[in-house]
Amino acid sequence: MTRYKITILLLFLLSVTFCKAVPLTDTTFKNVICSFGTANSKRIIIGAHYDTCGNQEGADDNASGVSGLLELARLFKGQILKHRVDLVAYTLEEPPYFRTENMGSYIHAKSLETAKIDVYGMISLEMIGYFKDEKKSQSYPLGILSWFYGNKGNYITLVKKFGSGNFAKHFTKSFKQSQAIRTKTFVGPPSLPGIDFSDHLNYWKFGYSALMITDTSFFRNKNYHQVTDTMETLDLNRMAKVIDGVFYSITK
Repeated sequence: MTRYKITILLLFLLSVTFCKAVPLTDTTFKNVICSFGTANSKRIIIGAHYDTCGNQEGADDNASGVSGLLELARLFKGQILKHRVDLVAYTLEEPPYFRTENMGSYIHAKSLETAKIDVYGMISLEMIGYFKDEKKSQSYPLGILSWFYGNKGNYITLVKKFGSGNFAKHFTKSFKQSQAIRTKTFVGPPSLPGIDFSDHLNYWKFGYSALMITDTSFFRNKNYHQVTDTMETLDLNRMAKVIDGVFYSITK
């Protein structure tokens, strides 16, 4: 995957109007789903939310994740896959709908459970484009974690909860084997601030094995939910490598 392709995808996404926080009674909101390997019964869900928090570009949060979905769609075309892969662009992840049953990911996860779909696992692409090599560019919910993970925001993180299941375990192993990008794994209780700050939390609610891929959001990117969250602040080369790692892990 090239920096050029990522640039074009981001320019496209930032040129469209993302849904904002408006009353649910006035507007119909929809998830957008694209499926590959539909002959397979067991599914892998890869999702990213396409709404933004207020009137801003939302380049990292979360045009970066959605552009990753678009590139994965291009890469999966014509591939022989071991599982069905559903790429899902979610609506209503941002406040005031976060942690409510109005979240697009809650609606989707619930529909899978209701239909008794065989889901192997889920990946949430949540802010995957911001990297910094400077010292003290990375913070943590607990200061002591810098002793283990370092204080440079130069890596992508695979975030899981304790007992996150076989899919999360196997995907993490494969992603690291890809050596596409510097990667660290964080495992903790769902109660730890930040560990469930995206759409994967709704798949956890329904008992699915799920994880989040993230640049750690506001623990690194101070443009979080600000008008300064623009494409110029992103590291497109490393962002592309994140998607290379996802593609490798799903197809190996």
